[in-house]
Amino acid sequence: MGVNANIIEGLVGEPGGRLDKALADASGLSRERVKALMGEGRVSLAGKPAAQASLKVEPGTPFAIEVPEAVAAEAIAQDIPLNVVFEDEYLIVVDKPAGLVVHPAAGNLDGTLVNALLHHCRGQLSGIGGVARPGIVHRIDKDTSGLLVVAKTDKAHEGLAVQFADHSIVRAYLAVVGGRPMPMARTVTGAIARSPHDRKKMALVEDGRGKHAVTHFRTVEALKGATLVECRLETGRTHQVRVHMASIGHALLGDPVYGRTPSSLRAILSGLDFSRQALHAAELGFVHPVTGKNVHFASPLPDDMRTLIDELRH
Repeated sequence: MGVNANIIEGLVGEPGGRLDKALADASGLSRERVKALMGEGRVSLAGKPAAQASLKVEPGTPFAIEVPEAVAAEAIAQDIPLNVVFEDEYLIVVDKPAGLVVHPAAGNLDGTLVNALLHHCRGQLSGIGGVARPGIVHRIDKDTSGLLVVAKTDKAHEGLAVQFADHSIVRAYLAVVGGRPMPMARTVTGAIARSPHDRKKMALVEDGRGKHAVTHFRTVEALKGATLVECRLETGRTHQVRVHMASIGHALLGDPVYGRTPSSLRAILSGLDFSRQALHAAELGFVHPVTGKNVHFASPLPDDMRTLIDELRH
């Protein structure tokens, strides 16, 4: 295979396979990237345009793929401290503090995790999806702390995306909720979609109108007027833990959107200056998309949640 500027040329290897897979194997690009380039008319097979990803291809067939230069991301690199739990040439796992937004958006155009990653990973990021930016595969809310994995290459991005899509990623959250859930462990199931009454909120909806969501929770410790619970996600929907726990009458303490904290507990939160939902992404596990090894990471509770729990023990 030869590379001429932004043109990747070579010969298809394996017989009888799908064109997108054969080209991915031969070029080093991900299948999703190959399919996107085919859709843009940038792939040719034996000198003719190739647009059908499922086409069966014969070995030895010449191909050419035009790969445009990655477009610079709108976000700028900023020297923001990161708590890096793990990093290799393919991905990075960070322990995000509460208050840090993951991705630039209206109202938070800089000072985000992406800005920090663009600085930390400078020169190491591939043009994921044709844009020179870190591969944000999943997000956690601004005021939720804990573990997040980010892809640094196309191959890692695609491999992680597949695992998130098939719900094989291990994700466990620790949360402090109001009251005492009974039974002490159960599975909460309910489709989640954007609230028809408030576009800034998510809500439980009838099946068919939202995305299927499943949360398994168990009681970790009974506290004064509250409970520390562990929530393991079978799916990963926006605000899933917050919506599901609120739906059974046990909203997260400090959550300004999905539940009212009892007045007796509000005074404690106020005294501690605790002004976020009490939610922490404590565990993250997956199969490394390049090495194939099972990896697992754990994050201890941050100081503000530890202090809150200690106060609620008295």
